[in-house]
Amino acid sequence: MPPPPTDAPSAGRLVRQTVLGPGFVRATFAGPRRADAPSPWVRVVVRPVDLRGGRTLQFAYFDPTKCVTKNATGDEAAGRLDELLALGFGGVHLTTGTDEIDIRTTKKGKVLVGRGKAGPKPPGETAHNRTKDLPLPEGKADRFLEALGVLDRNGRVRPAMRAKFTQVNEFLKHLRHALPEAGLGGLGRPVELLDCGCGASYLTLAAHHDLNHVLGIPARVIGVDVNDELIRKSAERADRLGGGVNFACGPITATDTKPDVVLALHACDTATDDALAAAVKAEARLVLSVPCCHHALNDHIRPDGPAAVLRPVLRHGILLQRTADLVTDAFRALALRIMGYKTDVVEFVSPEHTARNLLIRAVRGAPAGEPGFVAEYAELKRFWGVTPTIERALGEGFRRLLDPTPYPPPPFPPPPPMVAGVAPSRLVLSPPLPPGEGG
Repeated sequence: MPPPPTDAPSAGRLVRQTVLGPGFVRATFAGPRRADAPSPWVRVVVRPVDLRGGRTLQFAYFDPTKCVTKNATGDEAAGRLDELLALGFGGVHLTTGTDEIDIRTTKKGKVLVGRGKAGPKPPGETAHNRTKDLPLPEGKADRFLEALGVLDRNGRVRPAMRAKFTQVNEFLKHLRHALPEAGLGGLGRPVELLDCGCGASYLTLAAHHDLNHVLGIPARVIGVDVNDELIRKSAERADRLGGGVNFACGPITATDTKPDVVLALHACDTATDDALAAAVKAEARLVLSVPCCHHALNDHIRPDGPAAVLRPVLRHGILLQRTADLVTDAFRALALRIMGYKTDVVEFVSPEHTARNLLIRAVRGAPAGEPGFVAEYAELKRFWGVTPTIERALGEGFRRLLDPTPYPPPPFPPPPPMVAGVAPSRLVLSPPLPPGEGG
């Protein structure tokens, strides 16, 4: 039986009374919003939490890449609730100690309200510091994290390794999130993973451990770096963990493999471009890149031509550097899209853990050479007056997509005249004689 219709003001009063009243457990605002109520949030969750000052309401705002939480009480909480109602979410689900209330707004503006009995309330629902859903959680024994010195024997994170613990888990969340879209959950063979510029290899080993030992996805992992000392230490660390990961010392461009997944996590400067080009050349299904230092464009970006309007920004060294960083990564993301990868740039970890916290995530499967993206790339080059390293690294295949007009074949000299009964001889071009010599 469909839920009975009601009017929007009555539904709003019901939400306020439930959220601000006794017995409230949780409210979720989601679904399509009205066109006249733009908002960056795709979902908002409200729940009571117990802090030192007493019971308060926590508002968790979700956009496509992150979650922002705000705590509020009294009039501030009521005000935030009114702001949420004004956003016009298509669905609101309310949970109390006794009821489940579902409020839906149809495309024609009709409001439907359904009610049901609430299930058992899970213990610890109002605890502020809940256990987070992490690939490798704290408090649980994990031989890999213990061997790296991240956890102690009791499963607790060592204070000095808290940032590394967060980095490993955030990386694994991004990897897990992208696996289904890249079709890597059931290949029928081991997943081939290449880590370019693997450095100390914490994340290389984490990927191998999570895929093989946690998710049960067979994977072969190779780490490559030009630093032979780091490669030696990484190999020793892998041996302590039981092996299964191979390491090679050398440049990324010398790698001759066909990986399904390419990682470039903090590869220095243009090594990131070489790694992205290697991924495209190998037709890798998934690319995860966290660029490190950027230098290539710093010396070439100038407040000239169309970019002259940015002279107030570019005259300051620190702002010039950060601008060059962003422009470099924009070129990289756009180049990958032109080469046939669905690409986005998201936050890797919080800036408090590392300043290099942008992740370029690319999944193969988009149409290559789409004119709109090619035009954007050309305009970006024209505005800044630069040619980025990624263009050189991707080579002729990329340049053909930028300019698909075929070049005419080079002219050839006419054949020598035929002499009766004699076949024409091959034309041999001699080098020109030095000045003053010859007849």
